[in-house]
Amino acid sequence: MYRQPILASSCLALTGALTVPLAAAAAPMVEGTAVAATVPGKARAVDTSRPDRWVGIGTPRSCTSRAVVRAVAKGGVIRFRCGPDPVRIEMRRTAKVVNTSRRVVLDGGGLVTLSGGGKRRVLYQNTCDRRQTWTTSHCDDQATPRLVVQDLAFAAGNATGATYDGGGGGAIFARGGRLKIVRSTFVGNRCDGTGPDLGGGAVRALSQHHAQPVTVVRSTFRSGVCSNGGALSSIGVSWSIYNSVFTGNRAIGRGANPSRPNTPGGGSGGAVYADGNDFRILIAGTKMAHNHAREGGGAVFFVSNDRTGVLKIRSSALRDNPSDGFETDPGIFFLGRDLIVADSVIK
Repeated sequence: MYRQPILASSCLALTGALTVPLAAAAAPMVEGTAVAATVPGKARAVDTSRPDRWVGIGTPRSCTSRAVVRAVAKGGVIRFRCGPDPVRIEMRRTAKVVNTSRRVVLDGGGLVTLSGGGKRRVLYQNTCDRRQTWTTSHCDDQATPRLVVQDLAFAAGNATGATYDGGGGGAIFARGGRLKIVRSTFVGNRCDGTGPDLGGGAVRALSQHHAQPVTVVRSTFRSGVCSNGGALSSIGVSWSIYNSVFTGNRAIGRGANPSRPNTPGGGSGGAVYADGNDFRILIAGTKMAHNHAREGGGAVFFVSNDRTGVLKIRSSALRDNPSDGFETDPGIFFLGRDLIVADSVIK
């Protein structure tokens, strides 16, 4: 937990737009745009050419919530056969990963949307939840399950009231193992509207194995809403975000963290909320625009309590991300060891 300062931090202090160039040989930054970043091999899509199981038998009607829930519980590589056209599957129950699965890969083929119908979280993984099978004595640091979602859309997920392990994650809650998101879209997901530390309108991540980062590649997060982190939220988790877009996400809590007297707390990190001690965030080739925080960090809220954390922003454009309460740079609230900005526009 941190003590909220007033417009003060160890990062670069700015009064206008921030543009910091890379070496002369780097690709030029075009005002207001992001330049595509190279994605490491481990962060790229998984080969799903030989799936372990299918959802559906070739028709939209065969692609049901029940089929998704069953497939996720069995684990392995999962693909969809729902016909040649885009399909929206209304989830009647949250799909839950069983912790005995070594990996769960959901590949929507670019045609499938999983919807929470505004009533429930879509996908859940938690290695410390005994109801999903207790597999180790160190549930907060285990290598599996490895959860991958790719070429898939998540819409209208709602984790409001789902407070187990702190809540949050309207589309995806992932504690333990590893999480990777590739070429996926998140639209209109939400979680509780107040609270000092919960968050993740789209995704909430905790306890990743050996402090390895959650990777997000070529994905879009739009119109997410939560107390903190309208799109992404974590505590003590690193993130590597490549070539993605965050627009119209909102942190709507009030009172920050710790909560000011007579307030419920929250309201920080319009797009991304990250708290904890020694963690890293990389934002590369990414655009964040028109996100909003009622308190701090209209785009990004980054607090490393022991001041060891590092935030790197590379070849990205962050613009028009208002922070109503406090910020250290335009759209950013930073407390940590280093804020490193290269070949980016922040204003």
